[in-house]
Amino acid sequence: MNPVVFTLILGTATPGGGFPVFGTAYAEALNAQEPRLRIETRNTKGSTENVPLLEEGKIDIGLVAGELASAALAKPGMQLRIVAAMYSSPGMFVVLGDSPVRRIADLKGKPVVLGTQGSGLTVLGRTVLSSLGVEHQEITLEKAADGPAMLQDGRAAALWGAGVGWPAFATIAKAGGRFITPDAGEIKRILAKNSSLQAVTLPAGSYAGQTAALPSVGSWSYVFARPGLPDEQGYLLARALHRAEGPLAARLDQARETTAANTVAAAPRADLIHPGALKYFREAGLLK
Repeated sequence: MNPVVFTLILGTATPGGGFPVFGTAYAEALNAQEPRLRIETRNTKGSTENVPLLEEGKIDIGLVAGELASAALAKPGMQLRIVAAMYSSPGMFVVLGDSPVRRIADLKGKPVVLGTQGSGLTVLGRTVLSSLGVEHQEITLEKAADGPAMLQDGRAAALWGAGVGWPAFATIAKAGGRFITPDAGEIKRILAKNSSLQAVTLPAGSYAGQTAALPSVGSWSYVFARPGLPDEQGYLLARALHRAEGPLAARLDQARETTAANTVAAAPRADLIHPGALKYFREAGLLK
């Protein structure tokens, strides 16, 4: 008999952002490693839609960013479970090279693109600006790909994003853009007001012209599983990821952190990891 092949729907986000790029790479890497898995990606409105879609069983696995993931994991009785930690997301702004904006406070009163309406990164940007008391004109997008043009034609003074491989950052950095992050004092202020965040750093050389590491704030993004995803499927997802780590990292810079070891380390508690994935991690010696 031929083994059963499981088809799983993976919710990502709107085209033009980092989640669809990551989702495609993740799905194809795992599919190549595990013949019993067939992961199919689906564009969604992002993290804020993926959580209810998962809870309702309309997708099998979904990408959930930073703060929204932390909030979901902290909810009493939450039934979503982690199958993989994706990457940490240091949040920051990018501006044009000749912009007079030099620090976050300079954005006061100015139009700022925070991202799409359903994105967890948009929530992170709001949190950073509100924590620092920087009132601004918020711009949200239908599609993440629209952001760079708004910065380049002057409709926005800055564009918010996070992490390695963010497509909008790559576009602006290649054109000579500059990154702006909270300074050490601002990082302390933000973290003091937001326990779900942590200090994270963007490695040097992540983008064109970015020669220094950039300390900021952020949190881990995850691949979540819907309630009731069978243990066998969670097991296969974890095993496939462990086997696919090399090819996935080689294909996508931001996926260098997408490892079985990081999944174990990033999970707030072991019981928040999917039982099937937990079984594999224990077999692989990654968790006692």
